[in-house]
Amino acid sequence: QVQLVETGGGLVQAGGSLRLSCAASGRTLSTNAVGWFRQAPGKDREFVAAFTQASTQYYADSVRGRFTISRDNAKNTVTLQMNSLKPEDTAVYYCALSLYVGELITASDYHYWGQGTQVTVSS
Repeated sequence: QVQLVETGGGLVQAGGSLRLSCAASGRTLSTNAVGWFRQAPGKDREFVAAFTQASTQYYADSVRGRFTISRDNAKNTVTLQMNSLKPEDTAVYYCALSLYVGELITASDYHYWGQGTQVTVSS
């Protein structure tokens, strides 16, 4: 049984920072593709950032240069550091794990999902 649990969401003013963490059980994150997605009200779930199975990082254009994905293999966690936050970053953020290889930016490519954590950026 694979479980992903996100923590670290909250309310922050524009320009501020938040750090999201995804803790996994039942699967080793370092040997799988792991991504962050987000979903705003009334919108589709969209790709934010991810590691490939080979540990290559890649980002959505909208967050590149502001967000950084990293992982702690000893703790089996993946972190999303979000800086220079904007009101349009407001969404529920989800951690996801895929059994596929390559750069995976589509939600349907991911097999396991966390419950999500709310990020709200006020203007």
